[in-house]
Amino acid sequence: MRFISWNVNGLRACMGKGFQEFFDRMDADFFCLQETKLQEGQIEMNLPDRQQYWNYAEKKGYSGTAIFAKQEPISVRYGVGVEQLDTEGRMVTLEYPEFFLVTCYTPNAQRELARLDHRLVWDEAFRNYLVALDQQKPVIVCGDLNVAHQEIDLKNPKSNRGSAGFSDEERESFTKLLDAGFTDKSQILPVAKKKDGSFTKTSSILSQEDFKVVSDYVNHKIKELGTSILDGEIALNPYEQSKQNACTYCNYRGICGFDRKLGSGLIRELDEIDQDIALERMKGEV
Repeated sequence: MRFISWNVNGLRACMGKGFQEFFDRMDADFFCLQETKLQEGQIEMNLPDRQQYWNYAEKKGYSGTAIFAKQEPISVRYGVGVEQLDTEGRMVTLEYPEFFLVTCYTPNAQRELARLDHRLVWDEAFRNYLVALDQQKPVIVCGDLNVAHQEIDLKNPKSNRGSAGFSDEERESFTKLLDAGFTDKSQILPVAKKKDGSFTKTSSILSQEDFKVVSDYVNHKIKELGTSILDGEIALNPYEQSKQNACTYCNYRGICGFDRKLGSGLIRELDEIDQDIALERMKGEV
């Protein structure tokens, strides 16, 4: 199965910059979006054979998430289940027989951490929500979680210490999520040495805020089978990258999927896996 997660930073603008072409070419089973920045009725999508699930923010032109799926789910949930946190369209959950799929756009702590308290309240509710799902069946989470968990996740960790997304509080909060029974799949990817002597994951992005988190159960089964939900090169670019067109944080390689022709959208893909094998709930095994 193919899962794609993309912070499009405004879907209407993205539609005029190659989104439909990329969507058709990828033919993903699940296409998850964050920061759609639109309201119901403001866009028409030509998505034959896809179920569309949108969560809109009450504030116009702000936040928003969506999932386009080939297969109709058993159930759909919008938000984290806490009324005061569910006005910004930040989450969609689809339930299937073998797993839950969650796409999320986590609140940004903002400049000078002005919204940090709200962010930490969200994190706790998000963690509790995922734990509750995980008690029923495996969970796959993808989206923009607005946190760089480790120093390797940033180009300049020292100068960014304490900034939104890299505050001690946010990093500790993400650790709590992992400790609750989840695995950050980006952390097991290969690490490469760059020309300047620093190290980066092969999937490094502008900042490692776009995560794939899975239940430890799923991760255990994946490792046991000698495979991974994530491909070694999970960042996709829908266009040929050039030195002038690539993300400055990734030099000229374009490995982050950033393309100025597409805006600041971030495209990352989970590789194609055999659902019957990788997500099978094997009887009698943890």
